[in-house]
Amino acid sequence: MTAAGRPVQVNGISLHVTEQGEGSPVVLIHGWPDSGQLWRHQVPFLAANGFRVVVPDMRGFGQSDRPGGVDAYSLLNAVSDVTGLMDQLGIEAAHVVGHDWGAAVAWLTAMFQPGRVRRLVVVSVPHPTAPQTLRQREMAWYQLFFQFEGIAEASLQADDWALLRTLTRGDGDIERYITDLSRPGALTASLNWYRANLAPRMPGPPLELPPVTAPTLGIWSTQDHYLDGERMRRSGECVAGPWCYVEIPDASHWVPLDAPVRLNELLLDWLSADNG
Repeated sequence: MTAAGRPVQVNGISLHVTEQGEGSPVVLIHGWPDSGQLWRHQVPFLAANGFRVVVPDMRGFGQSDRPGGVDAYSLLNAVSDVTGLMDQLGIEAAHVVGHDWGAAVAWLTAMFQPGRVRRLVVVSVPHPTAPQTLRQREMAWYQLFFQFEGIAEASLQADDWALLRTLTRGDGDIERYITDLSRPGALTASLNWYRANLAPRMPGPPLELPPVTAPTLGIWSTQDHYLDGERMRRSGECVAGPWCYVEIPDASHWVPLDAPVRLNELLLDWLSADNG
């Protein structure tokens, strides 16, 4: 991304935000342990094709503020950050694209703020009520490990971040992640996303969530070691609006980095259907 970012005050914190292009607004939301840099191959492409691209570093990541306390990182706070950012930028409604935790934020934004989301793209992470699978429970072991405050931080950093390097399997922007997470408080802030939203809870009735009415594109990659594609495939059962599922072969979890050309094609096709 070549456009310079700037701080935007939202919900009492400062979010670092990059904008590029003019036209139909699209918000790109990253996940763990990324920053807006995840979208560096998508931003210039979308801007060149008639979109106003807005890319925040989400709270706790990149150059944005890292508020204290686990509760600050609830998904509802993140949804409020997205809509608050849109308010600050004078955007009534936008296309919303999310990856990893950003996909979870995108799903919930479409549910709780349907008037703000024109078209939705979720990469890797399925609808929160998509049928659970045994494979997904096995793949998500690290989410339980991340609940152990202090132990998780120390373990990830030990021996020059050996566990993080192993966990990411060399995929993604590992050296950038290590640089970002090495800053005071950054690693704990990032793990607080897991602690605020995925801490073990007693069993109970299934979640009752508002329907997703926005046209939704779900994307999963076959070399994703953290998320079971079956859940993304079945997310269409949870979407009231138009649904499309696309599988990208041979790409790791970090689709925007591993398959930028294919992802750009998919984004342009899906978002241009409502461009104006």
